[in-house]
Amino acid sequence: MEPRTISEVVTAIDDIVQYCQQHRNRAGYFAALYKRMTMAVAEGIAAGAFENGPRMEQLDVVFAQRYLSAWHAYQQQGECTNSWKYAFDGCLNQSLTVLQQLVLGINTHINLDLAIAAATVAPGAGIHALQHDFNRINEVITSLIDDVQQCLEQVWFPMRWLKRVAATQQTDVLDFSIGAARKAAWANAVLLANMRPQQQQLHIRAMDATVHSLGRKIINPGLWSKALLQAVRATEYEDVARTIRLIDTTVV
Repeated sequence: MEPRTISEVVTAIDDIVQYCQQHRNRAGYFAALYKRMTMAVAEGIAAGAFENGPRMEQLDVVFAQRYLSAWHAYQQQGECTNSWKYAFDGCLNQSLTVLQQLVLGINTHINLDLAIAAATVAPGAGIHALQHDFNRINEVITSLIDDVQQCLEQVWFPMRWLKRVAATQQTDVLDFSIGAARKAAWANAVLLANMRPQQQQLHIRAMDATVHSLGRKIINPGLWSKALLQAVRATEYEDVARTIRLIDTTVV
C-alpha cells in the first residue's frame, strides 16, 4: 500500500534501509540519505518552515512514491524509468565510490521525480505558488548532502580531494551540481504543470533520457576524475551495512 503521510513515507524508506543493511545492498546508501531528508522535511513542517505545511507534506509523499515505486518495480524485475534502472544497476558496481552511488540516486530523484511531483501537486497556474517551498526542500537536500560528505571526509581522508557536491555549482569530478539540478527541475515542473497528459508523457520520456545520460557521466567521468575516484574507493569500507549505518546516523 502506498504511503499517504510523511510518517508512513519514513517507515517505508526505513524498510528499504533495513533490507539493504541485511543484504549488503549499496542502494541503501541513497535510501539512508533519503530517509534523513524526509525526516528533516517533517521537522520543518512541524516547525512552520514552509509556506504551506499540508501542501509540502503532499509534495513529499508524491515525491517519495515515485522512488518507492521504482524500488519495488526494480526488485520485482518490473518496469521502471531508464534512469532509475541505471541508478539501481549502478549499486551493483563494486568499483564506484559511495559518493558516486549517492549522487546517482540524487540525480534521478531531483532531475526526474521532483519536477513530476511538483507538477502533480500544483498543476496549471498553481505551480508558481509552490516555488518558495520547492526551493526550501532543495535547501534541505543540499544541507544533508553536505553533512554526509563532510562525515565521509572524516572517515576516508582522500574524500577531501573532491569538491563538495552541495557547496559548488559544479564538481570537477562528478560533473554534477545540486544548484543546476534544482533549476532544471523547477523549469520542467513549470512546463509539466501546463501540459496536457499526452504532452506530459512525451516530456517525461525526454527528461528520463536526459537524466539517464547524466547518470552515465557520473559513473564514467574523465580519466583524471576516474583516477581520483579510484584513490577514494581504495580507502572505503568494504562493509556495506556499516557504511549505510554511517550515512543513516551521522551528525555533523
